[in-house]
Amino acid sequence: MKIIIVGAGRLGSNLALELLNDGEDVTVISDSQEKISKFDRDFSGKIIFGKEFDKDILEEAGIETADSLISCTESDETNALVARIARIHYKVPKVIARLYDKRKVAIYNALGIQVIATTEWGISRTKELLTFNKIDTIMSIGNTPVDIVKVAAPALLNGKTLRDAFPINELKVFAISRNNESFVPSNHTVIEQGDIIYFSVLSKSLGEVSRILDIH
Repeated sequence: MKIIIVGAGRLGSNLALELLNDGEDVTVISDSQEKISKFDRDFSGKIIFGKEFDKDILEEAGIETADSLISCTESDETNALVARIARIHYKVPKVIARLYDKRKVAIYNALGIQVIATTEWGISRTKELLTFNKIDTIMSIGNTPVDIVKVAAPALLNGKTLRDAFPINELKVFAISRNNESFVPSNHTVIEQGDIIYFSVLSKSLGEVSRILDIH
């Protein structure tokens, strides 16, 4: 996966190292030469020095084809701006912003931006969100919960139609994001590896969905 980390503080630098160790394609952006200089010379990811919200800098980092981006600078304003640019203009599938002002959480969640605070989220959880290896429940609805869920299509579903991939009556796929574009699929839509699949499902059926996706 191609992941952009905006900010090279403690969270950003540690995330970059862990994601690289997991084999991800990582690019770090920072406007702090001091923080960039702390990366070991053996760091195999890409490091870009420049203003984090600059269009040319973001495009140099490959935002047009990025799978995920997290903006975790020390500035709420910068993180919010970068996240909005990534989600709205470049339509990056997974965008996370570190924000301390909790009054903004609902606004950014409505835009499809996951909001985290370092006091509440650890590096391992943030890494999990960026790589979305597991089922990501966006929200639950009702007293008998219906979950709105997204998941990255694993290789084992590549080439299958939605009808064949999800033979569960309680599940309804309503959108797929592919190559930074989203569309409403039909039952005959063929899944491609790397697709981000959005669906609604009864909470009690999530175990069956995990089995189909081979998620443990």
